[in-house]
Amino acid sequence: MTRWQPDAPGRLAAAALDLFEENGYENTTVIEIAERAGLTKSTFFRHFPDKREVLFGRGTVAALLVEGIDSAPPTAGPLDTVADALDALGRTFFTADRREFSRRRQAVLNAHTELREREALKRIDLTAAMIEALNRRGVPILTARVAAKLGALAWEIAFDQWIGTDNKENFGPLARQALAEVRAAGPVPETQIVS
Repeated sequence: MTRWQPDAPGRLAAAALDLFEENGYENTTVIEIAERAGLTKSTFFRHFPDKREVLFGRGTVAALLVEGIDSAPPTAGPLDTVADALDALGRTFFTADRREFSRRRQAVLNAHTELREREALKRIDLTAAMIEALNRRGVPILTARVAAKLGALAWEIAFDQWIGTDNKENFGPLARQALAEVRAAGPVPETQIVS
């Protein structure tokens, strides 16, 4: 083992991503991940309950979204509050130095059903965290649910654009643009509804 180095969770995630790409998710063990990161199996389990979780950030994104909602101006409406939280997420988590890792991570997730299912559950958790944070701000629960779900949709659209190989834009502006487009969609006129 090497001497202690900081950021064990980040090192484990990077090692796992490399191994998942090289050997496949199913063919990679926790021991191999820990060894690649220069850590022990017990260190792995101190940070993650299993190998599925190593690519999901230990709740970091949800915590940052909640922090962004909590710190939004008190006069901000529900969707503006969500937009502020998505901006904060772009400044603190989805930064330019994480773009390539995020792109590679998404490719691994897309290739494995078990990981896609886990990601879907994590996105449900993100939405629930936003609903709860909005509700704590005094937003009625139904309005909080709608704002959080629209925010989650904007997050998903912005993330897909942000990891695009030809994209160099920052996550926050992409998320604000996606939310603006969702807002602009508004109600569909009855003449456009196809039955």
